[in-house]
Amino acid sequence: MNYGETSRSNASSCICPPGFGGATCAQPGCGGTIFDSSSRSLAQPSASLSGFANLTTSNCTCESGWGGVGCNVCTTSSACQVAYVAVNGNATLGLDGGLVGLNDTLVCNTAPTVWAAGELNCQVNNPTLEALYPLRSTLNILRTLNSSLSPLHNTSGTLLLPSTSSSIYAQLMYAGIEHLGDTTSSTWTCQNLSCSCIKNTTFCGGVLVSNLTSTIDGLTGTLTVACDSTNTCYFQQDVINSVFGSQGLSMEGCIFGECISQAVIDTTNATSSAAAVSGGTELSGGVIAGLAVVGVIIVFGLAIVAWGWYIQRAARKLPFNGGQYGGVSVRWSDISYIVQLPKNSPSSLIAKSTIRGGKTILDSISGSIESGQLMAILGPSGAGKTTLVELIAGKTKSGHYTGSITFPPYAPGHHPRVAFILQSDILPSMLTVQEAPTFAACLCLPEALPASSKAALVSTVISKLGLDGIAETRIGATDGTSRGISGGEARHVSIGLELVSCPDVLVCDEPTSRLDSVSAFRVVNVLKELAREGGVAISHPGSHGHQKGVVVICSMHQPSSQLYHTFDSIHLLCNGHALYSGPGRLAPARYFMRMREEGGAGADVLPYEEGYNVADYLLDIASESPGIPGMPLGNNAVGEVGLSVSREEKVHGGKDVEALSTQNLAPGMYMATFLTQLQVLCRREWKVLRRDKTLFFTHVCVACVLSVFCGGLYYQTGSTIAGYQARVGCLFFMGSLIAFSSLSALYNIVEIRPLFLRERSNWYYSPTAWLLSRLIFDVIPLRIIPTIAVTYWMAGLAHDAVHFFKFIFVIILYTLVMTLFNFLLGTLFCNGGIAILLSALSSLYQMTYASFFVHLASIPPVLHWLQWLCPLKYTLEAISVNEVGSGLMISDTLQGIPVNVSATLIMQLLFGFGLNNYYRDILVLFAFIAGLGVAVIAVVWLKVRERR
Repeated sequence: MNYGETSRSNASSCICPPGFGGATCAQPGCGGTIFDSSSRSLAQPSASLSGFANLTTSNCTCESGWGGVGCNVCTTSSACQVAYVAVNGNATLGLDGGLVGLNDTLVCNTAPTVWAAGELNCQVNNPTLEALYPLRSTLNILRTLNSSLSPLHNTSGTLLLPSTSSSIYAQLMYAGIEHLGDTTSSTWTCQNLSCSCIKNTTFCGGVLVSNLTSTIDGLTGTLTVACDSTNTCYFQQDVINSVFGSQGLSMEGCIFGECISQAVIDTTNATSSAAAVSGGTELSGGVIAGLAVVGVIIVFGLAIVAWGWYIQRAARKLPFNGGQYGGVSVRWSDISYIVQLPKNSPSSLIAKSTIRGGKTILDSISGSIESGQLMAILGPSGAGKTTLVELIAGKTKSGHYTGSITFPPYAPGHHPRVAFILQSDILPSMLTVQEAPTFAACLCLPEALPASSKAALVSTVISKLGLDGIAETRIGATDGTSRGISGGEARHVSIGLELVSCPDVLVCDEPTSRLDSVSAFRVVNVLKELAREGGVAISHPGSHGHQKGVVVICSMHQPSSQLYHTFDSIHLLCNGHALYSGPGRLAPARYFMRMREEGGAGADVLPYEEGYNVADYLLDIASESPGIPGMPLGNNAVGEVGLSVSREEKVHGGKDVEALSTQNLAPGMYMATFLTQLQVLCRREWKVLRRDKTLFFTHVCVACVLSVFCGGLYYQTGSTIAGYQARVGCLFFMGSLIAFSSLSALYNIVEIRPLFLRERSNWYYSPTAWLLSRLIFDVIPLRIIPTIAVTYWMAGLAHDAVHFFKFIFVIILYTLVMTLFNFLLGTLFCNGGIAILLSALSSLYQMTYASFFVHLASIPPVLHWLQWLCPLKYTLEAISVNEVGSGLMISDTLQGIPVNVSATLIMQLLFGFGLNNYYRDILVLFAFIAGLGVAVIAVVWLKVRERR
């Protein structure tokens, strides 16, 4: 036992480590010196002590110059020389060839430094151990760096175990009796720990209620013996550290002694016990691989930014190749549109559906309009006006449509720039009238166009629309919740947003909706002027001529007589059929009066009374005479106005003006590069944040109030068991606060969704750029900045900078996880109430599985797997491990027994957290961020799009 080896000369005897002897190396030396080896007197076994030898009761005394339990530690240099000569005479030390001829006098090294093989003797003073084992506990440690340089190497019968260059051999003596022995080998890093508990000693079965045999025998892995300048050493191993703290089992009153030749000291390097201290927690292969993946992702992101910057610079250096715009006609022929009925509607479960093929919204509609004309599409509610203008504008529809829409002189399949103005004004409320079209111009116009030209274009648009007086006024909410511009002015701004892109065709869905007659007339007059003059253009110096007009198509509900006579052509719909398509003013009334006079199917047409509003007359016909035939396609007149415009353009040439155009771009392409999109979006978000500080200050104020409240509730938590539970409770509270405060991110997405749909349908920017800008200006000002450290410092958590920033890092990661999760819900569900409900329920689920309210090991297996989907669990584990990693010790008293153990042990017992799981949890949170980020991007690209 005691890691002795069988003697090669006598198989019945053992070669024992210094200080031990006997047939089994179980008897400690009693007096003498470590040079006496097999001739040293030994403590005799006692029958009253179950056959164990006791140094205390054996009255063993140390000779002069020797100390420690077992008298193995030298205290003077003369003691080493005298003891060696007494055993070996004047024989030389037998040093290595390189040291022959040098000073071979033996000296006693009493510093923690080890030159060859040094003895160490310490008292184990731990309140918890002393409460269980009140007698004196001593650790004897033999540290061997290079056994060939030790004078003990030549001592007969002495084994410097093991026979390698570096090792540690330790013995625990309790009340003078050896209880266990440890040995490590391999290098000075002290790996391959092996412990043996001596059976039936006090620690190892002698007292059944405190039998530590399995624990001691199970100590493996890496051992470290670290000493400081106060003669205090620490016995460090994973299990020991988990019980007694990160520094390990403290040993006080240590004495060091090593008999070593002066020649060794003069010529070789020493190794102190501190050299064996580990530089930190070793990372597993999986963690290292995960960190490598995170590093690759970061490098990849930086590479994308650099590539985006390069693309942006290249796009801005391209020569601006402007082209003419306007001069485009619109033809639609045989347009039919059918909305399919749900196949699995609830009614189909009761009775068989009698409707087949769906509902027909448009039925073989044909019409046309020439460049420079303003057309009104009239008809009662449900006639199909909005559907027709949306099809002309190229909007995505959910139904099935047939027919053709062409834009002469473009070839079939090619489309000019078509702008669409919604029936409702969806505008950024925090921007001014000047800033809104500037935002659109930065994204809709080519990168090569200088910023000064874009600004001039915006100023021209604002002047044309008569908005100069309110250019610096904020738009405000169009629903009346905040003050801003009027409804008519908002309609002008909506038109301006489309004009800055210089469209060839402008389509408006009821542009006069919710406006009074005066405002409505002003809006239509602006549209009339745009149709005639072709909007705005940027000309080269010295160019002359007049730009071509553009097509303006408006669906109108019930225009006044004055408004009606503004339109150049009329397209009348009734139940999806075209009753008239041709010139405006009195031409439609004459057409229907002629039909009435001809009789036949048109005999039921209502008569027209002179002076009656033609628009009302046409609506009366569409409502009360739906059975009259529609206008044949061959009679579809272009009208005198269109011809006159064409002649005027022919006279003025029209090719001298260089205008902003996107005619050469394929549909679905963005004018601005991704980096420009992100920059413009971030500028808008910053302006919104500066002007609407309500949400920001609310987050900050709530965070401050709750931080002070939480800090006061857990103020300076102690180091007792209850205090540690309070620490974890404080950490749990902060994590839960982040989970619930992230609900505002969901509301922001739901609130801004209509604006995003409009801007995306106009191809302003990529959904990815929008998401990234929202994430930046949601997380930083609303999540990270309010995460102030008031609670952290008030609660007395780990006060060093390393652990504080590791804590902040985890909190930021969890904030990103919850923000992206709420983004996902906000984009996945159109109904904000459903999204908020699911977010709140998910927060409750996370609180349940965070291991604070219930120990995860006690959860039934059928529900146990849900913990792996709980980001709060990983967050709480990471910040808890970070807290105990600062060396937190628990000092308490349980039923009169003092407890002084590591907080790691309490953490593992109460919550089941793994000591080495910090970096694993970090990687899991990164995985949540990556997964949720991909999911949000996929949902926005595939689902959050305009469908009409």
